Amino acid sequence: MALKAIHVSDVPTLDHVPQNPSVYSARFSKGVELKSSSFKIPKFLVVGHRGHGMNILHSSDARMRAIKENSITSFIAAAKFPIDYIEFDVQVTKDGCPVIFHDDYILSEDNGTVFEKRVTELCLSEFLSYGPQKEPEKKGKSLLRKAKDGRILKWDVETDDSLCTLQEAFQKVETSLGFNIELKFDDNIVYGEDHLTRVLQAVLQVVFEFAQGRPIMFSSFHPDAALLVRKLQDTYPVFFLTDGGTELYYDVRRNSLEEAIKVCLEGGLEGIVSEVKGVFRNPGAVNKIKESKLSILTYGKLNNVMEAVYLQHLMGIDGVIVDLVKEISEQVSGMIKSSACEAAGEEGEGKSKPQFSQKELAFLLKLIPELIQH
Repeated sequence: MALKAIHVSDVPTLDHVPQNPSVYSARFSKGVELKSSSFKIPKFLVVGHRGHGMNILHSSDARMRAIKENSITSFIAAAKFPIDYIEFDVQVTKDGCPVIFHDDYILSEDNGTVFEKRVTELCLSEFLSYGPQKEPEKKGKSLLRKAKDGRILKWDVETDDSLCTLQEAFQKVETSLGFNIELKFDDNIVYGEDHLTRVLQAVLQVVFEFAQGRPIMFSSFHPDAALLVRKLQDTYPVFFLTDGGTELYYDVRRNSLEEAIKVCLEGGLEGIVSEVKGVFRNPGAVNKIKESKLSILTYGKLNNVMEAVYLQHLMGIDGVIVDLVKEISEQVSGMIKSSACEAAGEEGEGKSKPQFSQKELAFLLKLIPELIQH
């Protein structure tokens, strides 16, 4: 099917929303329940970060360069494991098409000169012209990436793939796998409500046309975007993304878990997605989040360590976004199975479940905030 740009004039109002859209997954035993007054995650979720995991091109760990992040190949690879959702980043091109790409800028090299262009200032055809092409006879423009330390690196991975649109993801990834759609905006730009509305409506157009019962949740670091997507639709849950105080921003709503709770309660959002270090530095906030009837997921490098994941399970965290999809998802499955066996009075294998006494757990909760201050 040919891809087309989505224009604002084509965007549905809430009157055109499907009568019975689903946030249930065949991968859940009970599903995610979303009602006007309550939201509940019935099990500990595992979410694949940018699909099968993000790319860290300078990492010594080959797994971080295995499959191109935010690609159809990455999404399909992640779906082979016992995960509930994949998370990916959505931006909208100049001609109104939602595409999947994390960075604000796309980098390329021509005759030894590096060029960078803002993704949202590209039309769809130009965006898709970077990297591997779907047509074998075509050669795409080179694709580079800027590391956090400023180095410009070739985007070399073991299994590459072409860039893709949100529509393609809906059409090519099995519908039992949930989508955690991160609504991506540049931290250095102040967006007006009209602009945010146009962007979000373009995304919603694709979601409502192609969801077909797929479980979906929205998330965003941009508090106004998170609040606005809740106003534009009440079909799917919306989560506020936060660094949990590990980074500071001009907008104070982004600077702590307590501020995140306020955003959710004032805007009717369903929960928070926090950097895991923010939770470990402030474990008492988890109780406040639960008392506020909100859900909480986490992201971050520590979620690739099973002991840290298990500790979050004990703390009452509702799920984790991970890069090592195979390793963590399989161990979490074993952990949940072992817990179920214990609850039923049976003996589980116990291989995937770290053992902590209540005294050790209390000690860890006191120690971890000190260990991760730097």
